[in-house]
Amino acid sequence: MHLDMGEFLTTRQIQALLQVDRTTVYRMLSDGRLSGIKIGNRWRFDKTKINDLLAETSLPLPPIPANSFDVLPIACLQGMQSMAAEAIDLGAIITDTTGNPLTKMSHPCRFCQLIYASETGRLACLASFAQLAHQARFGLSQIICHAGLQCIGAAIRINGAETAVFIAGQYKSAAQPNQQRLQQLADAFNVDAHDLAAAAAEIPTFDYAQEQKVMAWLPKLTNTLSEIGQERAELLGRLQRIAAMSAVG
Repeated sequence: MHLDMGEFLTTRQIQALLQVDRTTVYRMLSDGRLSGIKIGNRWRFDKTKINDLLAETSLPLPPIPANSFDVLPIACLQGMQSMAAEAIDLGAIITDTTGNPLTKMSHPCRFCQLIYASETGRLACLASFAQLAHQARFGLSQIICHAGLQCIGAAIRINGAETAVFIAGQYKSAAQPNQQRLQQLADAFNVDAHDLAAAAAEIPTFDYAQEQKVMAWLPKLTNTLSEIGQERAELLGRLQRIAAMSAVG
């Protein structure tokens, strides 16, 4: 009997088509869900029958939600955020798409710590996060926060959808807030004015070149996080596929 090998598929091709591992292919052969012929010590599979199998069993898997943190676990994000914040010597936090924090703040300056520890101060910070998160939908965003510091935000995207926002900043690009402004902040957030003034003197000041480096660095970081998230999403989809194809029905 002459076989046209162009009409037959190898085990490796079956793995790629069904997105399963080699063990699963052999299990499917054993239980009859796949049929093939053995040539020497290698299996070959009829392409037409494989197409029929795909048509019958390839129901679409439920999509992994873009905002699922099974894809990018919070603990993973926290660790990468902390390393990045230390590297650039700025504060950082990751929020959801509405500005609600997903992680704990990394490397915050003392000025921001004093304000964030106040209930009213934290609410004001959350409003700034929300503003950045909204603007980050359209690309890299930069604002002066409610306390007068520079903050930059960029979106993390998985499956083409905005999943989270990485916010970095807590620096000034001009003179620190004057005494009148510091007193207003102290009164508004019930913070000791002397402590706040001392903390304000420690706020890092970035010149134009330093600021541009941060603005160039942040999209690279969020692109990397997006790529990691996408790869994990595809891996989870693959594992779901293996589980579905491995189930004996």
